[in-house]
Amino acid sequence: MLMPKRVKYRKQHRGRVKGEAQKGNFVAFGDYGLQSLERAWIDARQIEAGRIASSHALGGSGRLFIRIFPHKSVTAKPAEVRMGTGKGEIEYWCATVKPGTMLYEISGVTEDVARRALLRTAHKMPVRCRFVARRHKI
Repeated sequence: MLMPKRVKYRKQHRGRVKGEAQKGNFVAFGDYGLQSLERAWIDARQIEAGRIASSHALGGSGRLFIRIFPHKSVTAKPAEVRMGTGKGEIEYWCATVKPGTMLYEISGVTEDVARRALLRTAHKMPVRCRFVARRHKI
């Protein structure tokens, strides 16, 4: 499962996800990409499910790039535990995603194969997504 190798502080504040993506909002590595249209926390299991779905649809051809990484730790307290006694233990790791963030990219395949693979990935995501192509070919 995706998670950082080491962190300075184990437990983080929740924070707020404001604005639109200023970085990581264009197709940089592949030819086609899957772009988020909403803000959310995407957890490591959902990222992995998207990777498996798209790599299965690609069938060994092409290359998949995952543009998000779960850096944020999310804590939770067990059920039926009284208030107080500190913050709960880490439940899962998630990536903070803003509208416009590029989630996945694919290169080395035709547009219809990439569209089919990224559509299967989009079904695994908790946000609405859109298929985008690279603006300028290198």
